[in-house]
Amino acid sequence: MVNTDDVPRLGAWQHAWRLTVAAVVSLPVWLSTLALIRSRSGEPGSWVLVGDPLVALGCLTLLRWRRRWPVAVAVTVTVASSVSALATGAALLALCSVATRRRPAEIGIVVLAYVTASRLAGEVYAVQGSADSTGWVQVVVPALTAGIAVAAGMAVGARRAEVRSLRERAESAEREQSARAAQVRALERNRIAREMHDVLAHRISLVAMQAGVLDHRGDLSADENRVLVHGIAEGAHQALEELREVLGVLRAGPGRPEPPQPSLDRVPELVADTRASGLDVRFTSTVTAAPPDGVGRTCYRIVQEALTNAAKHAPGAVVRVTLDGTAGGTLDIGVRNGPAPLRPARPPASGFGLLGLGERITVAGGELGHRPTPDGGYVLTARLPWPDGAARRHERGA
Repeated sequence: MVNTDDVPRLGAWQHAWRLTVAAVVSLPVWLSTLALIRSRSGEPGSWVLVGDPLVALGCLTLLRWRRRWPVAVAVTVTVASSVSALATGAALLALCSVATRRRPAEIGIVVLAYVTASRLAGEVYAVQGSADSTGWVQVVVPALTAGIAVAAGMAVGARRAEVRSLRERAESAEREQSARAAQVRALERNRIAREMHDVLAHRISLVAMQAGVLDHRGDLSADENRVLVHGIAEGAHQALEELREVLGVLRAGPGRPEPPQPSLDRVPELVADTRASGLDVRFTSTVTAAPPDGVGRTCYRIVQEALTNAAKHAPGAVVRVTLDGTAGGTLDIGVRNGPAPLRPARPPASGFGLLGLGERITVAGGELGHRPTPDGGYVLTARLPWPDGAARRHERGA
């Protein structure tokens, strides 16, 4: 049984015109047979005028199921064509349909049946003639017509296979494109989630630290309380503004480019904001040159995450931030805080801050280290490779 899913389904009109062509092809054969019978034996018998068309009609009807049972229908129609000249077109159409499957064994069986049936048809209608020289015509002519039908069928089958292959390739390419788009969306969501963590966790941790000071310090004056409350409000406002900037990445397009990410040059500003929120941060940097954008952004995020953790877990402690490095070597970052003089409140913790830092630094080809210190504090160190851009440009120029 043929797999009907591999070939296009035919509509009523497509069936009709194929059967009409088969009937039209058979008509000259039937008329030629009728003329030969009249020239040899006078009036044709009732079989040629009645039986032959009825058998041909049955063969044309049977062709409706040629795709479900191709070989059985083709052999049946071909055998019937031996007693019906009007069924010749139906036999050729059945042979063409089998040839579209491009299976040599099936094609050989139907071709043999067709040639044999054509040979028997001459004897049935007594039109072969007495000359021995016409015997080869009874084989060559059916073989040629069968060859034409087979060639046409194989061409149609090859075309169907090509169309099917192109359709499968298009569907595969569409699936791959959908998978790539989904992967890009997932990566973008992960990147935005990391940015939201880095940006918001820092601000919210400072707000939580200031709120903790208000909760634990009952000896503050009204002015000091007012300063802390103002700092909490300002920190919450800045957190909302930075959240709006991060979410704006989702709507970034050709007319709205993505805003530049903070780099090394904004680390002093980050330290100043943190210090203004009440954390005692002492910053030391010996870096005088500007590192590549990727290195600078990673350095900024490392310092931001370290200050966020210090504000969460060691409010009121002294935090020392040091930066050191030169082009062609490494950029060394160190953030160290002492023990917390105040018992910190338990702020919400994501647990993914250091994990995100590790991913960033691994991508940048650097190293990350963090550990508690004997005095109850904590130290975070990172080392990032700093390529010498001038040296690389010199090498390319050479």
